Amino acid sequence: MESVSIKDVSLSFGPIEVLKTLNLDVRDGEFIVLLGPSGCGKSTLLNCIAGLLDVSDGQIFIKGKNVTWEEPKDRGIGMVFQSYALYPQMTVEGNLSFGLKNQGMARADIARRIARAAEILQIEPLLKRKPGQLSGGQRQRVAIGRALVRDVDVFLFDEPLSNLDAKLRSELRVEIKRLHQQLENTMIYVTHDQIEALTLADRIAVMKSGVIQQLDDPLTIYNKPANLFVAGFIGSPSMNFFNGRVDGTGTSAWFETATMRLPLTNYRPDGTLVPGRDVILGVRPEQIRINDPDADAGLTVDAVVDVEEPMGADSLVWVKVDGQALSVRTEAGTRFNPGDPVKITFNLALASIFDAQLETRI
Repeated sequence: MESVSIKDVSLSFGPIEVLKTLNLDVRDGEFIVLLGPSGCGKSTLLNCIAGLLDVSDGQIFIKGKNVTWEEPKDRGIGMVFQSYALYPQMTVEGNLSFGLKNQGMARADIARRIARAAEILQIEPLLKRKPGQLSGGQRQRVAIGRALVRDVDVFLFDEPLSNLDAKLRSELRVEIKRLHQQLENTMIYVTHDQIEALTLADRIAVMKSGVIQQLDDPLTIYNKPANLFVAGFIGSPSMNFFNGRVDGTGTSAWFETATMRLPLTNYRPDGTLVPGRDVILGVRPEQIRINDPDADAGLTVDAVVDVEEPMGADSLVWVKVDGQALSVRTEAGTRFNPGDPVKITFNLALASIFDAQLETRI
């Protein structure tokens, strides 16, 4: 059953089209992440679901009910914003209870809901404090708790961790995932941080210019990006790209540039590799090895080390092949110096090939 359904939703501000006939079905209990760069429409879509923006066209359903023109308070959603939006003069308990009191809820029911939310979020010792006495992470927990006490089916998160430092983001990311596993509510989460998307989501909707480019589980998004934009946006550092053409067909197909010729024997295309077609080969940093003694000579080319970035668990080595820079992920402890000649080997079985004109995966 769909918990949230977006049907042909469009939104324009004057001549500027922000959402373009967008469709999205979110299953009951699913954690969906809307991911994309600034200005792609992800927060706008979330605000449309919440009722904070009126759509120009299309319909929005929550739990089977058409809520396109319903007020936010009547949509059965709880929302957590990027800014904590807490009342500074109220205690944590007061912030949690404020909305419930306005609804006329009984005092005993309010106390029960606050106690449950405080226990889940581990903020019981903070209930008598005011927001000014809390850390950023504690404030965001309270903001989540304010949505949690509403006891709704759908939670909306608008970049809730972007104001926190890296350590707090990592800690609260785990807490949000644990919260979803415990509650099993539908959650729609907006972020531009791909690490948050890959670690939290059941499915990711990658957006660009008001259009969903790909909707799939994190592993599929990462390993089989639907187009060049998704391939370049997902991954840190980004996928390495080479412009070239296809020569031959089937298991005898090759990828070739002016200086490289690589066999595509192990590549499994989604479509057809047409001889002579201009294509772009995409290879992630971990799909390349340096000085591998067991390497296939046919998949190995000469390179020169440019920069090495030790990262603790592994290292990122930037090399140049015919003047083009590319990144290679290597094991920790392996050291290289700028200018070192090396041989790099591509694992094309895990690579991606895109049509150079359409920019879609082949």
